[in-house]
Amino acid sequence: MLTFETVNELTLKVTSTGNDVLFTKAGSFIAGESSGGKNYKFEKILLGPQGNFAQAALGSLIRRATGENFPLMKVTMSGRSTTYYANYGQHIIVYKLAMGEIISVESENILAFTQDCKYDVRFIGVGIMSQKGLATTALTGNGNNAYVAVLSDGNPIVISNTQNHNTLSVDPDAVICWMSEHGYGDPQVKTDLSWKNLIGQHSGESYAFEWSGNQPVTVLIQPSERKGEIKLDID
Repeated sequence: MLTFETVNELTLKVTSTGNDVLFTKAGSFIAGESSGGKNYKFEKILLGPQGNFAQAALGSLIRRATGENFPLMKVTMSGRSTTYYANYGQHIIVYKLAMGEIISVESENILAFTQDCKYDVRFIGVGIMSQKGLATTALTGNGNNAYVAVLSDGNPIVISNTQNHNTLSVDPDAVICWMSEHGYGDPQVKTDLSWKNLIGQHSGESYAFEWSGNQPVTVLIQPSERKGEIKLDID
């Protein structure tokens, strides 16, 4: 069995009791310790974490087509060990998913997850204004040991409308992940285009992810925007 915990907010500590499998961002391993010699090994995943070859190949194709592709590494443990993972000093947040619970997360914000998480890529909207707005990665709790570790570029904030039923509007380039009480809880992709976009007078906030008050959701946001917007300027 695996357990996840954070060390100083910037490092993921994974403890294994033996015969475990972990999926991590390739190159994120920074240290490890085990008794009686090294008992864990690393393997690059060429297609995807799915066990079925056809599903893995299809998933790889979808990830490449939607920009949700990211290099994965498989860590196989064969005894008691503690390993550590990090990514350029980014902050790390750990979730343990209940059976059937779903977290939708941007691929570049995934640090690690256990094999008790079902992995999938889904279309959610039309991403003409951002490279992040077409698809998202979904991880679903599929066992008693479904851990997920996500990355944030800086200390994240959490907004939720599960109690007040407010409408939430979020910049897609700042979204890390979201969780809903009802299935995937995907947002609507809202655009606000006008003639000002064509003459370089746009506000820079021309698109957003929006959840209405009847969509109970919790969203994790990083204080940094990805550079993915298409700028419409005329010289």
